[in-house]
Amino acid sequence: MYYLFNFNVYNLTMKKILVPLALLISTLSFSQGTAAKAPQNWFNLDPTNDKINGVSTERTYKELLKDKRSTTIIVGVLDSGVDYTHEDLKDVMWTNPGEIPGNGIDDDKNGYIDDIHGWNFIGGKDGKNVEKDNLESVRIYRAYKPKYEGKTEKDLNGKQEKKEFELYNTVKADYEKQKQENESSLNQYKFILEARDLVTSNLKEQGIEKLNLITIKKFEPKDQKGKQAKFYMTNMLTNYSEADLPGIMEEISGAVEHFESMVNFSLNTDFDPRSIVGDDYNNSSEHIYGNADCKGPFSFHGTHVAGIIAATRGNGIGIDGVANDVKIMAVRCVPNGDERDKDIANAIRYAVDNGAKILNMSFGKKYSWDKKVVDDAVKYAQSKGVLLIHAAGNDGKDIDEEIHFPCKKFENSKKSATNFMDIGALSWQDNEKIAAPFSNYGKKTVDIFSPGVDIYSTAPEGKYKDASGTSMATPVVAGVAAVLKSYYPELTPEQIKKILVKSSRANYKESKVIRPGTKDQLVEFEELSKTGAIVNLYEAVKMAQSMVKVKG
Repeated sequence: MYYLFNFNVYNLTMKKILVPLALLISTLSFSQGTAAKAPQNWFNLDPTNDKINGVSTERTYKELLKDKRSTTIIVGVLDSGVDYTHEDLKDVMWTNPGEIPGNGIDDDKNGYIDDIHGWNFIGGKDGKNVEKDNLESVRIYRAYKPKYEGKTEKDLNGKQEKKEFELYNTVKADYEKQKQENESSLNQYKFILEARDLVTSNLKEQGIEKLNLITIKKFEPKDQKGKQAKFYMTNMLTNYSEADLPGIMEEISGAVEHFESMVNFSLNTDFDPRSIVGDDYNNSSEHIYGNADCKGPFSFHGTHVAGIIAATRGNGIGIDGVANDVKIMAVRCVPNGDERDKDIANAIRYAVDNGAKILNMSFGKKYSWDKKVVDDAVKYAQSKGVLLIHAAGNDGKDIDEEIHFPCKKFENSKKSATNFMDIGALSWQDNEKIAAPFSNYGKKTVDIFSPGVDIYSTAPEGKYKDASGTSMATPVVAGVAAVLKSYYPELTPEQIKKILVKSSRANYKESKVIRPGTKDQLVEFEELSKTGAIVNLYEAVKMAQSMVKVKG
């Protein structure tokens, strides 16, 4: 699942599901006009000069890289799709030099027809695309239910069946819990919108257009539902101003959309869109399937990620990405729902085979159906000198304790990938809230933290928007890594990883911060990652310069 983050959905779903609607309304995190806001390009700013915990992009280009030559680096964005026509991305998109656009021929003989800017592993030959999919837990539950429903341990034969049976019971319990919670939340949020509509329509019949604490008194309920509607809307208008109401309702509508998608698609055992792709899903060694539509039907997430890495610098429009000499290869493999291991493995291999040196992977999930096929692809990337940057996830959990897939540790092995990094999300606030409240963490697993809150970047159809998540923190690191590889192309993935870790700013290492996923539990920042530090391009370039000089 890709990690685009909605603060309000997070804050509300972190609470007990079966709570009074008045409490749901009062806990909305909608920012009223007086709330502080991060500078639009804060992730590129400098802690010393600008007094904010960006990665010092502008300072680095001005002071350390001003007259230095760079080499163009291809960065693979494995995601929901990228709008390659965007004004701030069209000049930085990778274009396959061996392919002739639109002729329906595999000109470069790589197995993929018309892969001009990348490939789409969740689409069919007929041009149709998968937009939504199940959670992996639902797919596993659906696959094992015919075999294990109603069985006990006495009915099992061998270690493999016992392993599958244990997994089946785990995902079944998880599925049933999530289904109940999401259905409950959906009903409650829908009722808020219905309450708004009921009150406003009644007032309009009286010739009253505005809804506020004064006019709502004129609404005279005729039944119990009307009385509840008046109560909840009065509660909302007591907590928020009339001017805030449209924004709050927009966020509640977003929550409804989120929970509808979860109930109708992600958690729906009767929904399976894989037939759209037309592959043999059980054949993990199958590589050639999909279509050339690397934008897809919903490319916000991937477009936003791509802009953070490489939106054209210095063109006077939109934003400036972190890296100034890269090409973005769009590999669509992540739906609205959990990605499939087969698709991720093929996306990694496709990007590697077509020249990408850094892969941004802003996605993840709780379960893995075929970890080996992903492990093999990660090892393949490692053998080809490709660095993988992965989002730690947005559950506010310790991923040392709960595995977050894909992960750097190989299955049934003590070894881990040396070319794989996990990234936590950093807030722009310089206090105990420095760690994003949603970010996963892990003293053994998460390598570093990076800006991931209120990140302004590219959006489809020429737009720009703020978004938050470890999905946004990861491309900041990918951009920093791309700069290192661009200016010092001899660096290996392991060397770049070492530089990113060793050069990261440890100013907050012993500072007390709120542990993500909790309301006010304090912990030392160094307990949240291996380094207790923040990625910084300026320091990374200085270290790279030193390493290259020593080597030479």
